[in-house]
Amino acid sequence: MKLIDARKDHYRKLAHEQGFRSRAAFKLKELNQSYRLIGPGFYVLDLGCAPGGWTQMAVKLVGNQGKVMGIDLSYVEEIPGAYIIRENIEDEHIIDEITSYFERKVNAVICDLSPQVSGNWTVDHAKQISLNYDCAKIMEKVLAHKGNAVFKVFDGPYSMEFRDYIKKKFARINLTKPNASRKQSSELYYVCLGFTG
Repeated sequence: MKLIDARKDHYRKLAHEQGFRSRAAFKLKELNQSYRLIGPGFYVLDLGCAPGGWTQMAVKLVGNQGKVMGIDLSYVEEIPGAYIIRENIEDEHIIDEITSYFERKVNAVICDLSPQVSGNWTVDHAKQISLNYDCAKIMEKVLAHKGNAVFKVFDGPYSMEFRDYIKKKFARINLTKPNASRKQSSELYYVCLGFTG
């Protein structure tokens, strides 16, 4: 994407004006308007949260009664109203940190993560789906019955397998691409509603 195109990018401009760290915040806002993933008072876990756009939006959506925790391997600057930890989602022990912060099961798990992109599509796609499986393993331990989740996937040969895996755990799954996603991007979102465990 050329810099001039980026400058014209409506969602980047909006993010800048409204104080969000990335245009991605509007993807979550849009998904939430369509599917009511997150409501006031919800406890929300954001996996792979850097640079923090989704975490910021989640804080806004849950209001004063809610709780939001973000986890990423990269450093994420503090976000008012959220608890951020720098950890690897592939490490099992983070379950303890999550449960000790929330002290109960969460209402929503949101994952907008992406690996360090190498430029080799096959490798990047495989790695991204693998990260989603790591998120799903965490989700299975911390998400409340009837809770919701959303996973970004790089569309490709493994994304259907992941969908089949995750769909057994929810009452309903929708595949969608928000307007705030770039047209040329291969990212899609699985919106998962009504966790059955």
